[in-house]
Amino acid sequence: MTTSIRFLGMAGYEIVGPDKRILIDPYLSGSPNAPISHEELETPDVILVTHAAFDHLGDTAAIAMRTGAPVVCGGDVRAALFEAGIPPEQVQATVWGIVVEVNGVIVRPVESHHWSQTRLKDGQYVSGVPMGFIVEPEPGIRIYHCGDTAIFGDMKLIRDLYAPTIGLMGCSNSQALLARAVQAGKLLTGEMSPKEAAIASEFLGLRYAIASHYLDLTNEQEKREVDDFLALVPEHDTTGQREAMYMEVGETLFFDGKAI
Repeated sequence: MTTSIRFLGMAGYEIVGPDKRILIDPYLSGSPNAPISHEELETPDVILVTHAAFDHLGDTAAIAMRTGAPVVCGGDVRAALFEAGIPPEQVQATVWGIVVEVNGVIVRPVESHHWSQTRLKDGQYVSGVPMGFIVEPEPGIRIYHCGDTAIFGDMKLIRDLYAPTIGLMGCSNSQALLARAVQAGKLLTGEMSPKEAAIASEFLGLRYAIASHYLDLTNEQEKREVDDFLALVPEHDTTGQREAMYMEVGETLFFDGKAI
């Protein structure tokens, strides 16, 4: 059996296992470097949304409306989807620890050290709980999507309890998206620096640590952060087996559960 992971940019991924298609954080129409349009995506069995930030919630409502695919998300994202016209029976809200099964896909939400907030059309702000997700598209392939999280010590507990084998690890930030922000000062790192993401990969006990949360590797800073992550992962690997990887936006990697 084989599972494919296609990188859609930022934290967006399309995971296709032997019999299920999982879409996570599909940010495409607002992306300056989207590899496809959201209309080109095949119907997923489920859409997972880690939190309400625009570059993670992305085109979820449009895809769910077009395809009828169910969505697993937090309470604030659920409110935004309802406002967009997605019916309640198409949305499964959850939070850390509440494992759900939707369309035959088992989704395990795990802790994320971040925030999640969105603004509804009436101007009201709603907040929710950000999440990471673990999914197992085939035996031996347990994919951890970190969403947006800072490093935290209980990643070791995630390792001990759920043994993720592949991690999609935020280690950078899109400079093009940051340039759009109106804010005081300057962000110096993403939610995890390359070093923190490499140490988090050790905490999680990953076999494959894949760089995430960037859009343009022709940008000097984004490339440097990804390169730093690739170099630091083996420095913090006590197993001697961890492989650090990255993808160009639009690229697909393939994994065989029997080989991990």
